[in-house]
Amino acid sequence: MDWLTAVAPEVYALLFFVALFAGFIDSIAGGGGLLTIPALLSVGITPVEALATNKLQAVGGSFSSTLYFVRRKAIDLREQLFPFIMTMIGAMLGAIVIQMIDTAFLKQLLPILVICVGLYFLLTPSIGVQDRQQRISMPFFGVAIGMTLGFYDGAFGPGTGSFLALGYVLLLGYNLAKATAHAKLLNFASNFGSLVFFIIGGHVLWALGFVMLIGQMVGARLGARFGLNQRTKTDQANDRGDFVTDEY
Repeated sequence: MDWLTAVAPEVYALLFFVALFAGFIDSIAGGGGLLTIPALLSVGITPVEALATNKLQAVGGSFSSTLYFVRRKAIDLREQLFPFIMTMIGAMLGAIVIQMIDTAFLKQLLPILVICVGLYFLLTPSIGVQDRQQRISMPFFGVAIGMTLGFYDGAFGPGTGSFLALGYVLLLGYNLAKATAHAKLLNFASNFGSLVFFIIGGHVLWALGFVMLIGQMVGARLGARFGLNQRTKTDQANDRGDFVTDEY
């Protein structure tokens, strides 16, 4: 099917704004796939095409926010190299496996997964903004968390950024803002790695994907900027609190 002519212009417009909003919230808290995957499925494409096309637009969003964080020195690239590689490998494996699953089964499975991840975000308590104690080494984090969540992202995806950020907070002791920035780097690794194998499988719908990619990049940039501004305000508030405590 020629999607450039078969899909109405208003559908492209709707998907653009869905991707823009998803990119914004993905840069802050994650979970943008909870919006984009159902939106793609509503167009009438197959589940694998929805996952593959979602990865194309997600690459744009994760790259845009990661680049923003890197330029502002919010990410330690050298320290994150091993987790980056492990996450990409896991995502490649996930993308390979999901393309082997029966389409009819995926049509039943994807809505259930979306609902489950959505309930997780709705019910889970927020994590703190302060640094915590590191519990595991970076190499172990790369294998246990990066590769595992990379596989999940390659096979499905929604919520990966939030799960990665949670891992950084609970296992490496990062504060929430720092964890979110580093999670976007690994999220880019998983998005890019899985996209390569979805392209090889011929499942990416390029027209839809590029429209959403533009929206994702705009939303992700705005979200990354908003997140860093909030981090600055939090740090300033903590500094004022420390000053008051010292005075008394």
